[in-house]
Amino acid sequence: MNIASLCRREVVAVPAAASLPQVAARMSEEHVGSVVVVSGEDPPRVTGILTDRDLALDVVGRGQSGSNLSAGDLARKSLVAVPGSASIQEATAAMEKSGVRRVLVVDEAGRVVGLVAAEDLMAAIADELAQLARALRGGIEREKNERKPTSAPAGPRPVFPAFGTGVK
Repeated sequence: MNIASLCRREVVAVPAAASLPQVAARMSEEHVGSVVVVSGEDPPRVTGILTDRDLALDVVGRGQSGSNLSAGDLARKSLVAVPGSASIQEATAAMEKSGVRRVLVVDEAGRVVGLVAAEDLMAAIADELAQLARALRGGIEREKNERKPTSAPAGPRPVFPAFGTGVK
């Protein structure tokens, strides 16, 4: 599975000059936890990423209103990107190395085609683990149906005390 297949949401971009209240309103309208901050150039260039956590910790948490700050002022400038062909392991390694929770996904020309968050990766891994669990259960069922017992059980099954209780 490649990272591009996990990009289910459209990337929401805001101009670097946008006020923080405008950014927060846009996040609310789009139901996203992060936006890509872009320059005013044509074509726009990605200059940073701004998250709801940045707004909460760096503005509200410090008792500021944020009305005098722009998206460009607060956006994280250290961008981390992975190619769309990257594996989940490569994306998680990039996140770990950079200490970030989101990575930009880029095409062969370096254009941003998506954004993947840690929770997207966890959901994909959980889906793969659930599929593996179903395969294992199916194998046990198949085995039960194909392999009939060859002899009668050797006696009654032992009963053990509940875990954590001592036998007196």
